[in-house]
Amino acid sequence: MKLIKQILDFYLNSSIHVALSCFALVHITFHVFHIQYDEPMALFVFFGTIVGYNFVKYDALVRVKKNPIGSQLKIIALLSLVSVVLVGYYFFQLKRITQVVSFGIFAITALYTLPFFPNRRNARNWAGVKIYMVAICWVGATLVLPLINAEIPFTSDFFIKCIQRFILVFVLILVFEILDLANDDPHLQTVPQTIGVKKTKILGLLLLIPFCLLEFLISTFNYQDLFINIIMITMLCLFIVFANTNRSKYYTSFWVESVPIFWWLMLVLL
Repeated sequence: MKLIKQILDFYLNSSIHVALSCFALVHITFHVFHIQYDEPMALFVFFGTIVGYNFVKYDALVRVKKNPIGSQLKIIALLSLVSVVLVGYYFFQLKRITQVVSFGIFAITALYTLPFFPNRRNARNWAGVKIYMVAICWVGATLVLPLINAEIPFTSDFFIKCIQRFILVFVLILVFEILDLANDDPHLQTVPQTIGVKKTKILGLLLLIPFCLLEFLISTFNYQDLFINIIMITMLCLFIVFANTNRSKYYTSFWVESVPIFWWLMLVLL
């Protein structure tokens, strides 16, 4: 049992799980826009997510706090290094415009982590900004990049899906912020800190209404996808309702972040 927990902790701490969630969302984008499977694009996002998230999570720990590096962190560093190499490999298989836009997403990630401006903290610590930057990066990596690389024109369907994807990620982060309420710096002004847990839950539930209704507006609308979306939304609603500060870290780090994976698996199976 202890070994299983250690493996699960490494799987989560090394950002493999969140990378798999992004990988799943890329596949959902392929499905919605009828894009043939693009392996370089999908794996670029997968390994790029590992690099980006590990950089965000462990940069301050090692660079600023100078904490001693344990054996697990050394393995995560090695995994991140291998992922950097693979990101570079797949990067050069993407179209030039995709490469340019991916640099923009990387710049936002770097801004989120590193203090670029004198006497200012990084964007991660800017009041009320964190949730929007993370959502924008996820939309860019899992929706915008695959469409650009497939040379799909930006129609109304694209903008509708961008709004839906932003709402989905925004709501997922709300659940994280509820559980992190007790540990977050009050100056961050996260949504639960600003409006309280109850109103944050109501906001999350209300945001899922336009997410569902927007599905009727896309040109490729079909009832099977709508049915799958409703199952996914129901699952997410339950996670919102039962979220509280006493929940285990696995509640968000594993189960909530699994929502895109379950969504993708439902599309594959049905």
